Amino acid sequence: MMVAGRKQQTFIANGNVPFTPNEANTSVVSRNLRKNQLGGVIFGCKNATYKECLFKQLFGLPAQHFSYVKNIDPGLPLFLFNYSERKLHGIFEAASHGQMNINPYGWTTDGSEKTQYPAQVQIRVRQQCQPLLEEQFKPIIADNYYCRNHFWFELDHVQTSKLVSLLASLAVSPSTYLPHNAAKWRNIFQPLPSSGTKMEDEGFRPLAPVVEHANHTNAKWDRDVFVDETKVADEHFSQSSGKSDATDFTPFDPLETNVDAKTTTHGEKEFILIKLQELAQKRTEQDVSLMDNVEDSMVMKEARLEDGTFSRGQTDLVQKKENGACSSSSCQSSIAKFIQGMEELRTFKTEQCEKMIQMEQKLVAAEMEIQRLKDRCLILESLSNQSVEHINVKEIDTSDELQLDPTKSIFLVGGYNGALWSSALDSYFPSHDVIKSVQPMSSVRSYTSVVQLNGEFYVFGGGDGFSWYDTVESYNPSSNQWTPGPSLKQPKGSLAGAALDDKIFAIGGGNGIQCFSDVEMLDLNVGRWINTRSMLQKRFALAAVELNGAIYATGGYDGSDYLKSAERFDPREHSWTKIAGMSTKRGCHSLVVFNENLYAIGGYDGTEMVPSVEIFDMRMGSWMIGEPINQARGYAAAAVVDGSIYVIGGLRAGEDIVDLVECMEAGGGWQVKSSKAVGKRCFLSAVVLKS
Repeated sequence: MMVAGRKQQTFIANGNVPFTPNEANTSVVSRNLRKNQLGGVIFGCKNATYKECLFKQLFGLPAQHFSYVKNIDPGLPLFLFNYSERKLHGIFEAASHGQMNINPYGWTTDGSEKTQYPAQVQIRVRQQCQPLLEEQFKPIIADNYYCRNHFWFELDHVQTSKLVSLLASLAVSPSTYLPHNAAKWRNIFQPLPSSGTKMEDEGFRPLAPVVEHANHTNAKWDRDVFVDETKVADEHFSQSSGKSDATDFTPFDPLETNVDAKTTTHGEKEFILIKLQELAQKRTEQDVSLMDNVEDSMVMKEARLEDGTFSRGQTDLVQKKENGACSSSSCQSSIAKFIQGMEELRTFKTEQCEKMIQMEQKLVAAEMEIQRLKDRCLILESLSNQSVEHINVKEIDTSDELQLDPTKSIFLVGGYNGALWSSALDSYFPSHDVIKSVQPMSSVRSYTSVVQLNGEFYVFGGGDGFSWYDTVESYNPSSNQWTPGPSLKQPKGSLAGAALDDKIFAIGGGNGIQCFSDVEMLDLNVGRWINTRSMLQKRFALAAVELNGAIYATGGYDGSDYLKSAERFDPREHSWTKIAGMSTKRGCHSLVVFNENLYAIGGYDGTEMVPSVEIFDMRMGSWMIGEPINQARGYAAAAVVDGSIYVIGGLRAGEDIVDLVECMEAGGGWQVKSSKAVGKRCFLSAVVLKS
């Protein structure tokens, strides 16, 4: 959420836990250090992105972190924190200024969508060191921790100096990390010396490891390798063509190769050595001078085919060599085998790159499936936790479940349980305290909005704990299927939604950098979202409902403070109109229609979660104080079903997730309902299927 006077974001870069308010002046995005105060920056990654950060020599954070990433100058110390292992890696330094979208498609599966981490900086390794455990570096940056597991990434000069000193004491061999200069990774043959000296020590030398993460430039990489090889042959040809002493030239000698097992895959190294050993055995039986002429001729032929750029003088020289070349069948056979071996090596490399890409794609798919299965396990655990006595009292058997009326249930969408973000859609029957899981969404989704229209649910916006969405999907209860819908005009979360006149309205929200007053409208006949009349105020973490042909929007955060104000949109007037304000500031609250009145429930007032309830009397046009809920909470779900208001889940404070359900009947007070089915859940949304 956003807190008064500070830029703030509900997501932590590459982390697992959302920010929740526990202090009024907490700001997740930054410490707001000035440029001259900034001594270093920590970037985040996970196991899945760690190697790509080093391979591409690029670090990135979500867009809202650009407020301080833009202050990074070349040479500034940088560190990389792996959330998966809770380890800090270094020492790195900036190789560029902090910029937006240096690589617009970084850390994506296939480059088909924009990166979630556009605040980027190019890096290089300053000193290669063993990573620090969190218990080792936490005392140094203790002031940066705003909650138990999360800290600000900005470092002052004192903190940076201490981290650099600690890491430097754990310096390791340079082979631990990838080479500094990524441009050299495309050459696996070193250039031959310009003098006519022997080359016994200048054999086949890999300059870089076979990179485990193949990317889409591998085809060009292979092509560059063989172009470099041609240049090597060309250079030697021009230097040795006038020499009569054949011993001045020694071809690639497999017995003198220097292949580092740490930097080359085992299978590829063995393949290269075997092929070159076969050549060496043949070469020892041949006349070296003839081999010189023939090999130069063959290499030049292949080079001419590769790039077609020979000069006239070189062509004449090649022709003279060919005329005097050895026609020995054994010599030609050896050369043919060598060329065949190189072609096989090229094919082998291409196949390995393709396999690596396929494996990465399968890994991403597997991770998504694991997440889905984890969500399902949580649901099953919530059912298994119900006591035998509880089940016996309810006496719900299979036939009873089949007779449950879906219009008497509350559909719970997505959310977070303290460990996992959820893609689940669950039908909660409060009268029986039973949850029935239906088809989950296509992706995890929280901070979203959901609207019921024409018997279907439309879910739009929100996020996955790392980035905001512009995606939309609809659920048909009859077919139990989700269908993708037209995307919003921009990604946003903590927005509100309402349906009016067969149209869906996406209202306000934010993206972690901006709060929006914008309103988008989806006309299903048109099939796309269009901008309509904006609200009078920016509202992030607001609540909105439709009542009697008008839309009401209440509270929220405008970028500097939480709001008491409320406004109404009447399509007949084509404008938003200010109505009476509430007595309490509130955002991330719930708003429902009950007995033809509006009920604003709980939320965050900029300092703490509040239990207060306010009721907007439509006839009087003013708010009055209602009975407070028993548990102060925000980011809960609320809905009206079967003549009662239900408030489900939410946050008490900090990272304390509520596992209580409260309900209120007409004319009664709030009652805590003994529920074991829902469990802990926050940042969720709720919707009711109208009969």
